[in-house]
Amino acid sequence: MPESKKVAVLGAGMHPWGKWGRNFVEYGLAAARDALADAGVAWTDVGFVSGADTIRNGYPGFVSGATFAQALGWTGARVASSYAACASGAQAINAARAQILAGLCDVALVVGADTTPKGFFAPVGGDRTDDPDWLRFHLLGATNPTYFALYARRRMELYGATEEDFAAVKVKNARHGLANPNARYRKEVTVAEVLASPMVADPLRLLEICATSDGGAALVLTSMAYARRHGPSGPLTTVDAVSTVTPRYPQTVIEMPNFATDSAATTAAAGPTFKQSVAQAAYEEAGIGPDDLDLAEVYDLSSALELDWYEDIGLCKEGEAERLLRDGDTALGGRVPVNPSGGLSSFGEAIPAQAIAQVCEVVWQLRGQATGRQVEGAAVGITANQGLFGHGSSVIVSR
Repeated sequence: MPESKKVAVLGAGMHPWGKWGRNFVEYGLAAARDALADAGVAWTDVGFVSGADTIRNGYPGFVSGATFAQALGWTGARVASSYAACASGAQAINAARAQILAGLCDVALVVGADTTPKGFFAPVGGDRTDDPDWLRFHLLGATNPTYFALYARRRMELYGATEEDFAAVKVKNARHGLANPNARYRKEVTVAEVLASPMVADPLRLLEICATSDGGAALVLTSMAYARRHGPSGPLTTVDAVSTVTPRYPQTVIEMPNFATDSAATTAAAGPTFKQSVAQAAYEEAGIGPDDLDLAEVYDLSSALELDWYEDIGLCKEGEAERLLRDGDTALGGRVPVNPSGGLSSFGEAIPAQAIAQVCEVVWQLRGQATGRQVEGAAVGITANQGLFGHGSSVIVSR
């Protein structure tokens, strides 16, 4: 794609994931400082701060751009705050990229961080009977693990996926995460151990569902001209596409957890599913296709959902994800390693930070800095995730 549509990634930083029990701002501040140091950029040179919001940490979480700017020290920089559920981090990246491509700033800082409650994420704000997030819990009993399990059951029915396949995804990602210093869970497991863990939502077991975690991630994005003047002497790592498209009516499958009937298709000619559309838009913007990928970071909220993503991002045809997994194509050393970071399986979920963390991992892979989990010769990577109710994102990064 033309350089005029790219932005450079000069810095990436992260606060390790875990259950630290501290204010989310601390995690974002640590990640931001690491990203600035990595970029060799002074905080006072940042013209725009783009925050990914957390809705479970009071008012500072709703205005995260200003919260992080204040924590770093007011400089007069412009700010924005983005919320898009699990896609919040990508929305924040997109806001920063737009400022740079519009010529409104040369240097932008993107930050996301979260402090999470124990257990699954529940609706916020009390009883809200007109809120679809509240309704899915109270009307349908559809907690997050419940709809992860419905996806898994659908996969078993349509494509013959087995519980052993789902467990094998966990085994792969746990192995990938062993060498990742930012991962919360760094322990190898076997298929037998996964299948012996407690059942949470049939057929998914405890080790196959991501935890809720604390953590933070940050990026320093710049114009290409600034990067040429101030960046490294070697190849630049660039963001080539950010997709934040919404669903189209009708859909070929119900996009859970939005159970409304208007998201179901009536004919097979309805076109791609929402998650497929998110990835396709990114490919079109970057001018590449799935065959150009060297790695992928996808949102494995459950081990079964990772298999869906193989097909959604075009690594294989529908129904072929299990074969890809069994053949080792998505493991380190395979054709296109998926979640070399260890994924949510190894990290847990810190909602506003995760999409940013995915890009951090791709950047480190393309630079050859992913010690112990390096995808050799990586030059192009994609990230993908889906947030609630029509939010999705995919970012393509290259060098």
